[in-house]
This record gives sequence, C-alpha cells and structure tokens, in this order.
Amino acid sequence: MQEPITKDSISKLMSEQDYVFDDSIVMSVYLSFLLQKPLLVEGPAGVGKTEIAKVIAKALDTNLIRLQCYEGLDASQAIYEWNYQKQLLFLKMQEASGQSYSEKEEHIFSDEFLMKRALLQSILADKPQVLLVDEMDRADEEFESFFLELLSDWQITIPEIGTLKAKSIPVVLITSNRTRELSEAMRRRCLYLWIDYPSFEKELKIVQTKLPKINEELAIEICKFMKEVRQMKLEKLPGVAETLDWATALSAMHIDHLDQKTVESTLGVIIKDWQDLRETQLSLSELFEKVGIISKVG
Repeated sequence: MQEPITKDSISKLMSEQDYVFDDSIVMSVYLSFLLQKPLLVEGPAGVGKTEIAKVIAKALDTNLIRLQCYEGLDASQAIYEWNYQKQLLFLKMQEASGQSYSEKEEHIFSDEFLMKRALLQSILADKPQVLLVDEMDRADEEFESFFLELLSDWQITIPEIGTLKAKSIPVVLITSNRTRELSEAMRRRCLYLWIDYPSFEKELKIVQTKLPKINEELAIEICKFMKEVRQMKLEKLPGVAETLDWATALSAMHIDHLDQKTVESTLGVIIKDWQDLRETQLSLSELFEKVGIISKVG
C-alpha cells in the first residue's frame, strides 16, 4: 500500500473486507502500525481475534503467516529445521566427489537445505508480512521467552550458519484465550486489545454483513437468542463464529424464524459441550420467553 496509513485508511480497509469493527479495534491496529509494536489481542474464543490478522493481510495485499501455538512448541516447528533426508541424500551422492569434509559441511548447512518455519519466513521476506501468533497462551513459557528475544532484536541465530537479520519487520498480531497468564515482559512489549462478546447491535450487524441475504427477522431472533445463551453459566459459551454457523445453516434451510423444534434440532451448531447442551435444552422455555418468541414454540 503506497499511501500513508492513517486511522481513517484502516477503517476504510476494514470496511472493504466486511469486518465489523469499533473504534478501539481501529485505534489499536493503527497504533500498532504507527509504533511498529506487536498487538496482543485477548478475549473469549470465537469473537474475531484471528480475523483481525486475516483482514490486515488482505487489506495490505501481503501474506498472512500463521503460527499456531500448542504445548511443547519448539524452535524446529516455529523457526527452522534442517532437511535431514535431503542432506543425507546429498552426502550419499557426493561420496565419490573428492570434496573435503569441510566443503561438504558448508554445502549441507546452506539455504538449500534450510526449511524455514513461520517466524523465520516472516523476517526474511522482501516486504512486510503479517505474522499471526495464534493462541500464545497454549505455548510453554520457555517458547514465550524465546519469542520475546526475536521481537527485541528482529534476528535469529542459527548455530550452523550464523545470525540472520530481518529483511523486513512483520506486522505482528498475537492472540490469547487466557488459558494461562502471559508474562509481564510479553505484555510490556505489546500494545493490548481486549475483544469481548459483541453487543446485540454489533452481532446483528456482523450477521447481516456476512450473510446479506438472510431473513431480517431470523437474524434478529438469532442474535437475541445468542445474547441470552451467553448469560447462562455454561462451560463453553458460544462465540460469533457459532452465531454465523447457525445463521448460515438456518438460512440455507430457508427458515425465516426460530421455533422450539428448529432450535432443539440445531443446538449442536452453537453448543459444543454435552453438559452445556443439556443445560440449554432444559432452559429453552425460559430462553424463548426472554427472547420474546414464546408464541412460536410448538
């Protein structure tokens, strides 16, 4: 993108990507660009944290490089790995070449045999990429510490070939569902954004933006129902992703309003835990009364 990035231009870019946002999201993304700092986005699962990175990548017409974190994640999965099979094949083919040991070693530890993982890819690209480090809270604290070092220096040291400095600084977005607390050092290094479950009005706008042909009454009833479900004490509250899945399914079946039979038969789209499912089924009459569609039960 050639023109300078401003708060208004980010709003425009997000609108063009059909991302429903509020001022806090736009300001956080803008400041992340302005200060060249990573943006740490926390909030419940399914509220659109990851979607921000996808929208930024599309808006900037650049690649989205995603690192999905998990327990036990280490350098070989996140940074680089040597292609051992290819190295062995090369050595086998060079047995009769007359090359010295040092010559062979220099060759097999070259870029030709280096398998670049997400973090290394993101800093060696010729133009800035969008680096999404998804669910950082699932990774071990040791990996978090290593990642902080990368953010500080924008370089990676590979023992066999030396230090590789960044060709470009990626736009970094880190997400967390708060399954564990991230370190204070990580939080200090980043800008911070919390995304909660949306208001009824915002969720309705999201549904109508993503599914412009959906029946208006159905969209309203779905969003009212989801708002009430999230007031329940469930183990896993449904997010916006589940709302969109449900709206898509009901719309595809040409349903124009909610009734008890429809809700009971499709609850598995939005409720993903058997105890939560049972609790919701037992509360359906109360939910319908709160939503104001009790007359359509039956």
